[in-house]
Amino acid sequence: MHQHHGDLAALLTDLKERSGLSYAWIGRKVNASKSAVHRYCAGQAVPHEFGTVERIARACGASPAELDRLYAVWTVAVRETPALVSGGEDTERPAATGEDSGPGAAGEDTAPGPAQENTVPPAADVPATPAPLSPPAPPSPPDLLDLQDLQDLPVKAGLRRLYALAAAAVAVLVAVVVTTVVIRSPAAPSKPDPSANPQWISGPTWTLPPAPVSPSFFGVTVNSSTGNTPGFTVGALRLWDSETRWAQIQPAKGVFDWSVLDRLVAGAEHAGLPVLYVAGGTPGWAAPGGRRSVYPEDARSAPPDDLADWDTYMRALTQRYRGRIEAYEVWVFANDARLYSGSVETLVEMTRRASTIIRAADPLARVVCPGMGNLWTAEAQRVLRRFAELGGYDHCDVAGIKLHQRTAEDPPETMLELTGLVDRTFHEAGVHPPLWNTGTTYAIPLQGSLDEVKARDYAVRFFLVGLLARNVNLERMYFYNWGGTKIPIVLQADGGQPTAAGLAVAQLKRWLTAAEIRSCGHGPAVNLPVNAWQCEFTVDTPLGRRRAVIRWVHTGTATMRTDPGAAELSRLDGTSKRLPAGGELVLTEEPVLINFDA
Repeated sequence: MHQHHGDLAALLTDLKERSGLSYAWIGRKVNASKSAVHRYCAGQAVPHEFGTVERIARACGASPAELDRLYAVWTVAVRETPALVSGGEDTERPAATGEDSGPGAAGEDTAPGPAQENTVPPAADVPATPAPLSPPAPPSPPDLLDLQDLQDLPVKAGLRRLYALAAAAVAVLVAVVVTTVVIRSPAAPSKPDPSANPQWISGPTWTLPPAPVSPSFFGVTVNSSTGNTPGFTVGALRLWDSETRWAQIQPAKGVFDWSVLDRLVAGAEHAGLPVLYVAGGTPGWAAPGGRRSVYPEDARSAPPDDLADWDTYMRALTQRYRGRIEAYEVWVFANDARLYSGSVETLVEMTRRASTIIRAADPLARVVCPGMGNLWTAEAQRVLRRFAELGGYDHCDVAGIKLHQRTAEDPPETMLELTGLVDRTFHEAGVHPPLWNTGTTYAIPLQGSLDEVKARDYAVRFFLVGLLARNVNLERMYFYNWGGTKIPIVLQADGGQPTAAGLAVAQLKRWLTAAEIRSCGHGPAVNLPVNAWQCEFTVDTPLGRRRAVIRWVHTGTATMRTDPGAAELSRLDGTSKRLPAGGELVLTEEPVLINFDA
């Protein structure tokens, strides 16, 4: 009799061998033990649920056709070899926090911090791989924070502090492990074992028609009410945590105080920068019985009792600033109950009304749908999906999403998991809006500061992640924030001098002035070491338009041969050097620009 579990094992083994991944790394990625993965590939056991098979296959880069074939042989194997069906006795379950134990996961203290949009506590993490076709229902650990039940924050924060201490100890051990990969020929890259790298990250590789890198791609959120603007070159401003919430502008029915917003808009005009205004914080008078927001003024997270009050506010706002504000984000954080606690249906209606009013007052202004964050959590994903299913994105020009790492210490490239998730969600809903990254959500005040070098590299790579996600229609990045200091990466304190991170962001923007982006990718798919990334451009030079690439690694270092035609390497500090033909190039976590003679 034909052994169908052997067919399943052969397919899994072929995928594993083709990927070059170790059993240990695959196990960490799919939340299983190394021995369990080995038994599945060896034909000694058959997973009880196809979701396990699919997660392993996707981690190894399986195509849709291969997934279909796997499902067919798994179905027969389960039916015909019940003695080999594994109930998952070797599965390594997440720690008590319920958080993903894979790359980049770490516990967080979720006690509420200052009133900032990105002090939102995390809930249950999404899987590290795309959702299986028929996934098992995950458990709901009682110690995980429900976004709809945030009153218990102080108690749960104590638990998360304990988890954070444990996770920090693991992170210290992980951080000391780095990988050096040597590639002698760009045409034949070596195939290092990703298990030696504790933070192996997948990401897109694409080539598209050349397109300019817009100056407005380089945005920052202004965390100041002074009207000052960055002392280094940026391309766009977003106003939040800048004393411009609805409850502050309209403290009483029929009463408006435009003084702070006037000052901020005038400052942006003086600097020649487009403004994204963000609505949020319902005045207490408009929803007296509604749930209170996190802000000190009498603000509510609930929508107004009478949506006519919302109409009046949006009409007054857009008529006053027509032609002066480029875009309006309809609500700041629509899938966090601390900032919006109404129904998704009401949110869609508020979006529809706001869009109609904005377009009537200022046809050139862009409407940005309510910002969606916390996308590492299942509840936040549910709100995003529901808003799309109800047609919310039909009323907007742009979708606002909030990209962030699980923790500030994680490589920025891990955010690509979120852009992939958003893209899949939109495809399932049949919508394809452009994306603007309108902020982060990690608990900023609780995570401390990154050291100067890492802060510089991560700030630049934040924007490079946006370029890597061009293939999913990501158009603009707003770094959170400018003006504040109680955050892991400080660009510039309001009234202070730009930091190394701020100056490096400006250097990246200068590199890409008049540049056209052509492709992005990483690892062996673009003849690079497995931990290396690049984006390719054409740029202006004294000799005319020439090829250029920006390269970096997400952790450790990598050594490779200099590409034919590579002429000059530029660093973020403004220094440059000539590259000898056929020499070796050491890539680090600092992105570098390589210009070519031809």
